[in-house]
Amino acid sequence: MPPQNRRRLSVGRVLVLLALVACTIVFIYPFVWLISASLKPRGEVFDNRLVPETFTLQNYVDVWYEAPMALWLFNTLLVTVLAAVTVTISSAMVAWGFAYFRFPGRGLLFGLVLATMMLPGAVTMIPTFLIWDALGQVGTLTPLWAQNLFGSAFYIFLLRQFFLGLPRDPFEAARIDGASNWGIFWRIAMPLTKPAIVVTLLFEFQAAWTDLMRPLIYLRDSSTFTIPRGLKSLLDQYGFGGNWHWEIIVTASVITTIPMIVLFFLGQRHFIEGIATTGSKG
Repeated sequence: MPPQNRRRLSVGRVLVLLALVACTIVFIYPFVWLISASLKPRGEVFDNRLVPETFTLQNYVDVWYEAPMALWLFNTLLVTVLAAVTVTISSAMVAWGFAYFRFPGRGLLFGLVLATMMLPGAVTMIPTFLIWDALGQVGTLTPLWAQNLFGSAFYIFLLRQFFLGLPRDPFEAARIDGASNWGIFWRIAMPLTKPAIVVTLLFEFQAAWTDLMRPLIYLRDSSTFTIPRGLKSLLDQYGFGGNWHWEIIVTASVITTIPMIVLFFLGQRHFIEGIATTGSKG
């Protein structure tokens, strides 16, 4: 390669790296600021210093006394696990049906499933609330996860694309050996789609963990609050309620965010693999 082209390539690579560094700083700055603010006393929370002038860990002690954080974390974990597991299994079953079986109207039915993605959430919000109210579940955690038993159009599309890329030979061989449709799906198809399954679990885990709208609609008692709903109550009480304990709010926000960061780092290899392979299927 001529020296001029090498120099041009080096300059281009440096510019790309600088752009990536700039984007990284923009994205991580809010979280770094949040951590810094949680380590400051009340009067210094908004001084915009990334290195606290007065360093304190007392906020991480006080937050557990000011709010039932342990109970809120448990509620959130329960709802999140149930939501992620149910929507993953149900969506995978529907996606497998669309990908593997051949039947009249398959394309039309799949198109109708995708069409539900075009409906704004506000359209179904009131009818869904009336259903749960008639079932006597308003005020409980059930509405936050039970509707995932019916799958999600986005996850059905995502998993179907992966299923379409799998060779049919192992499934036909298993059928010849006497395997049932459920056995083929559970013992062969699901293990082969592990990256896509992990992506679905991570997506739904994050969505359920940070969901605020449904807890605002269905939860009444603070003993049933999830973390987002609890943070909203803290904001109303300490942020805009006249007490101005912003150090408690930012500390609770850090505690809420850390599990998502840990989860992503634990599953990032499967996450990246799932996104890459799913995008190249069928």
